[in-house]
Amino acid sequence: MKISLPEKVSFIIKELQKNGHDAYAVGGCVRDSVLGREPQDWDITTSAKPEQVKEIFHYAGNADFRITDTSEDEVMQERENRCAFSHCYTIDTGIQHGTVTVMVDREGFEVTTYRIDGEYEDARHPKSVVFTENLLEDLKRRDFTINAMAYNDEIGFVDAFDGLGDLKRGIVRCVGRPEDRFQEDALRMMRAVRFAAQLGFQMDPVTREAIGPLAGNLAKISAERIQAELVKLLVSPHPEEIREVYETGMADVFLPEFSAMMRTPQHNPHHCGTVGEHTIWSLVQVPQDRVLRLAMLFHDVAKPVCLKTDAEGVDHFHGHPQMGAEMTGRIMRRLRFDNDTTARVKALIRAHDDRPLPLTERNVRRAIYRNGEAQYPDLFAVKRADILAQSDYLQKEKLEYVDQYEQIYNEIQEKAQCLSLKNLAVNGSDLIAAGATPGREIGRVLDLMLQDILDEPEMNTREILLGRFREGRY
Repeated sequence: MKISLPEKVSFIIKELQKNGHDAYAVGGCVRDSVLGREPQDWDITTSAKPEQVKEIFHYAGNADFRITDTSEDEVMQERENRCAFSHCYTIDTGIQHGTVTVMVDREGFEVTTYRIDGEYEDARHPKSVVFTENLLEDLKRRDFTINAMAYNDEIGFVDAFDGLGDLKRGIVRCVGRPEDRFQEDALRMMRAVRFAAQLGFQMDPVTREAIGPLAGNLAKISAERIQAELVKLLVSPHPEEIREVYETGMADVFLPEFSAMMRTPQHNPHHCGTVGEHTIWSLVQVPQDRVLRLAMLFHDVAKPVCLKTDAEGVDHFHGHPQMGAEMTGRIMRRLRFDNDTTARVKALIRAHDDRPLPLTERNVRRAIYRNGEAQYPDLFAVKRADILAQSDYLQKEKLEYVDQYEQIYNEIQEKAQCLSLKNLAVNGSDLIAAGATPGREIGRVLDLMLQDILDEPEMNTREILLGRFREGRY
């Protein structure tokens, strides 16, 4: 089997080989190439030390080319002799760990020296790094067999841990003892689930078994790193793998609210299974979008704390959308999400159970105003996913309701009806020109005008609104 190396990757490997060093593409890029996926980036491993890599790729733009008695033509010829590309140089991006970034025509490639990691003290960083000339020693320290393969055109695959076999079997398996790999970097436990979700693989039973006793080490991992793995899992083709995060005990460490959802039953004709199981299947039903998947993950997060059981034994969760939005804000801040994503997710959660009735243009306009224009049309995807993850009870009728809701929304959009102050036919300056006193009163009048327009959109003209203002109706 051969894989096709990009021209720039092949160039870097051959330059290192020409200078007496071993070099291979390594890790995820090899895995993805075997699977027929487009690698997001290409990493190269080499026996060359960082200073040797820097010397080999010390090309265009460096001052030592510009000697006063050297002509420009001689400089350009020297560059052409040394580099097949117009611009090539290095950046020290992680030189203490053996990594040098080689820039080839403004595209960067990480080139890392074979290394052996010393003892890990914080479930994240090795205490020391020792460079080696043995590729197998370098591959031993990697997380999973499918990420521990190296390749170049001359040797072919170096696959000491049967990564190719695990790719064929659809298995995520640690290199060596999983306890060792997870103690080196606790985030690898999350990565195991994430790779299974992205690739549609299963975790090797021995690898999975090792997670539970070590899950607590995730407390040592930064919120930013955990967030990144969580999002990759959620937007994968198999977000249902988040069930493994709960079953292996990892959720108890960084997302206890999800664990509570998994343990909360829903004795209600509209539901089947726990809050968590409903959530998992709603994730599957919504498009692979970061905000939508996060909204589905948290849309019922408050149900465990809002649970009330009536005299007939039926569970109710009154107020869970509003409380869920508040809880989601706290969770997303804890996991270091950006403010914009957090605000969008919270707004969808707050609105996910909002049902304008009856479905008239007026009521839909008011719902859009109430929920915020920015939530549409995403809110329809959230509602459909929520319904499809419920029981069959009235499911057909619920979906028909959402279809009709969306149809009216589209008609409102086609008519370009006013739904917010920015589309009102008059503004504060118009009111001042008509005699209004600058200040808070302007805002109050504009809001009253908008409320009228939500009921009667045809009244949104400058003449009508200013006429009503002059008549003292506002």
